[in-house]
Amino acid sequence: MTTRTAEILMGFATLFLSLGLMWNVWSDGLNIGWVEGRGPGAGMWPFWLSLGMAGASAATIIRWFQGKTPESRSLEPYIARETIFLVTVSALSILLLLILMNIIGTYLSLMLFMLFYVRFLGNHTWGMTMAFVLGAPIFVYLLFEVALTKYLPKGWPIFEEGFLWLDNFRWQYF
Repeated sequence: MTTRTAEILMGFATLFLSLGLMWNVWSDGLNIGWVEGRGPGAGMWPFWLSLGMAGASAATIIRWFQGKTPESRSLEPYIARETIFLVTVSALSILLLLILMNIIGTYLSLMLFMLFYVRFLGNHTWGMTMAFVLGAPIFVYLLFEVALTKYLPKGWPIFEEGFLWLDNFRWQYF
C-alpha cells in the first residue's frame, strides 16, 4: 500500500467513525448543549469533538483529492518491510510475555522479554541488557507491590511460593 492510499483510507475511516459517534450520541437522546444550572450535557463533549474530528477528516479528504500534501502525492510504500517485520516480532513477543505471565509470573516473564528485546532484537551490549533484565523487574516490583500495594500475577504455585518468600523477607526486615 502506498502512502497516498493510506492517507485516503484513514481519512474516510476517521470520517465514518466520527459520523458514527455523532449519530450514536444524537440517537441516544443525549443533550449536546449546555444544561442551565448544571453545565455541559452528557453528549456535549462526544458530539462536538466528533464533529471536529469529522471536519478534520473531511479536510484531509479534500486536500488529498487536490493533491496539496506530500502524502497525497507519494507513491512510496506506506510501511517498509523492515518495519512490518519489527512490528510483527514485537507484537508476538508481547503476546508471549502475556502468556508467560500466567505461567511463570510477571517478573520472570519480564526478565525473559527484556533479554530477548534488548539483546537480540535491539543488539545492545550484555551490560546494557543485564541492566534492563535486572532493573525492569525490580522497578516494577517496587512500583506496584511496594509503593502501590497492587500484587501482580505470580504464575503457577511453584513460582508464587518463591515470591511469597521474597514478600516475607521484605515484611520482616523492611
